[in-house]
Amino acid sequence: QVQLVESGGGLVQTGGSLRLSCAITGSMFDPEVMGWYRQAPGKQRELVASATVDFRLKYGDPAKGRFTVFRDNDKNTVSLQMTNLEAEDTGVYYCHADYGIGGNFWGQGTQVTVSS
Repeated sequence: QVQLVESGGGLVQTGGSLRLSCAITGSMFDPEVMGWYRQAPGKQRELVASATVDFRLKYGDPAKGRFTVFRDNDKNTVSLQMTNLEAEDTGVYYCHADYGIGGNFWGQGTQVTVSS
């Protein structure tokens, strides 16, 4: 059974940095795409950043220039380094793995709160 386990969320001041990590267990194959989404209160879930198995990277508009996604196929992990955080970055961050026809899987979410 595929499981995504996230860590690294928390409370940070405006302008600070956080690193989120996600480890996939129970999978014999590499996901086609791994990445991060976020959901702020009252808003839809949106893409933050993703990486394909051959390391093509994609960033959502809020992440461009401030966040960096790292993927490690050997360890089956994906991380998100977030810098210069703003109050608008507050939300629940979800790890996501897309196995194509094998299905999509989500982590349980980790809270990121940016305070001024």
